[in-house]
Amino acid sequence: MSNSLIQIVVLAAIALFLIMRLRNVLGTRDGFEPPRQPAQPAPRRVAAAAPAESDVLDHAEPGSHTAAALAAMQRVEPSFSVGSFLTGARQAYEMILTAFEKGDLSEVRPFLAEPVAAAFDSVIADRKARGIASEVQYIGTRETALDGAAFDPQTGMGEVSVRFVGELIAAHRDPAGNIVDGDPKTSRKQRDVWTFARRMGQSDPNWQLVATA
Repeated sequence: MSNSLIQIVVLAAIALFLIMRLRNVLGTRDGFEPPRQPAQPAPRRVAAAAPAESDVLDHAEPGSHTAAALAAMQRVEPSFSVGSFLTGARQAYEMILTAFEKGDLSEVRPFLAEPVAAAFDSVIADRKARGIASEVQYIGTRETALDGAAFDPQTGMGEVSVRFVGELIAAHRDPAGNIVDGDPKTSRKQRDVWTFARRMGQSDPNWQLVATA
């Protein structure tokens, strides 16, 4: 047997040996088989995402009754934000105060608790009975600040009091055109503390004005 033939036989034997070793290590594949993935650990149970960071202490003193009440509201309704509430309260103040001064509560009545609506209606009815006409221009809200809060865990009812300073021009004239209240040329500042209430956790997001001071 020639040397070249011997070399071919030896190389073929080596190739056969390597093929057998590779089959033992890798196994065989028939058709398309995706590459094997390393074993994955069993999935862990993930806790529900925590609510957004509380902003209670941005508006209330730590350890105060107000801070405790607001924190309790957020536990019942994690989406409740004090900052967002104050923004909505300011808008409500502007709308309700302007409506009251103009003598027409039709658009804001859903935001008024019955005792407050009755008190406003009484003043408006008295003006109409005397033929008083109103001129109102709301200039802006100069201050909006948290004044207090309370929460009843039994009923889920939350109350938040807000301190406002509004600026407006308002004048009321009698049937003869004489000014009986206010000044049509000079703005005045009005200071109020209004209390809004709502049952926390319910689907209706609207608060109602339940008290004025």
